[in-house]
Amino acid sequence: MGWKQAFDDAMKELQETRRQLERLDDPTIGLSALHGELAQSRLKIQELVQTGVTGLREENREVRRRQDRMISDLNETRGELRQLLDLADVLRPLALSRADGPEADGEPQEQLEALHQPPGHSAAPASRGPEPGPAAPKQYAEPNADQRGETMENASHQPQPTTGSDGKDQVLKNAIEAAYRGHGTGTPAQAHIPQENRPDDPRVTHGVLLLKAAGVASADLVAHRDTWEWLTALAVDHSHFRTPTAVEDIKEGRIQTVLSGRSLISLLIELWNTRSTSAPLEGDWALATTVYNRIATELADITGQGESIRIVLDDGLSPGTDD
Repeated sequence: MGWKQAFDDAMKELQETRRQLERLDDPTIGLSALHGELAQSRLKIQELVQTGVTGLREENREVRRRQDRMISDLNETRGELRQLLDLADVLRPLALSRADGPEADGEPQEQLEALHQPPGHSAAPASRGPEPGPAAPKQYAEPNADQRGETMENASHQPQPTTGSDGKDQVLKNAIEAAYRGHGTGTPAQAHIPQENRPDDPRVTHGVLLLKAAGVASADLVAHRDTWEWLTALAVDHSHFRTPTAVEDIKEGRIQTVLSGRSLISLLIELWNTRSTSAPLEGDWALATTVYNRIATELADITGQGESIRIVLDDGLSPGTDD
């Protein structure tokens, strides 16, 4: 009867194996549950990776913004240093003429003047009268220096009324305001504007756009959400930028919002700086140039007749298309 006992044992093992196989079909602990857990784990991993990538992108954008601001600050500092050097070259002869009298420390004035003259300049002053020799420097060193604080020799090196940094800024402001009013350079106030501040100067054109943007109450903007995020990241640190109260999602990933005149000013300034400081053939340069030109095109046609300002950053749409 040993075979019968062996047969019963085999049947018991088969039944136990069947019960274990049936557990695989259990929706709570079987293959289906395992598949669900794997799918949820994959989704969680994807979310974590996406969150990390987004954070890295934001940090990269912040680093780029800081780098652009540093480059802009360095350029401004270099320009100011150049202006200071030019101003120092202009004022140095005047300071020396005021400090030096006819004789200083027992040395004749002509020796001091010869010491401070640039290379190639004749140490002997030009003849001013019939008296030759050492009498010539005395003719223009005493009375004229007391009355005007300068010598006749240094008169040609004196600064004009608007050669300083503040004076240059005021001249540029006058040129921008004249161009904004449509007077060009024909008015008497613009007669002494340097060539670099004429209406064809890009700075004058940029200033006119800022004045036009200041008179705008609101402007509609249509762009892709990615472009809008780049614009807000670019101008968010500007003191005049205001985040719109509503950003409406429209079809195909685009958004539509309304910007104030102050926000337009901040965008124009930041786009101008980015276009000037970013490397050519780069994404920031392309975006800044395109958006700046679109805004400039819309502001150029303003006539003050109540027309709406609509800036469309989508070449698939006409500027007047309503979604």
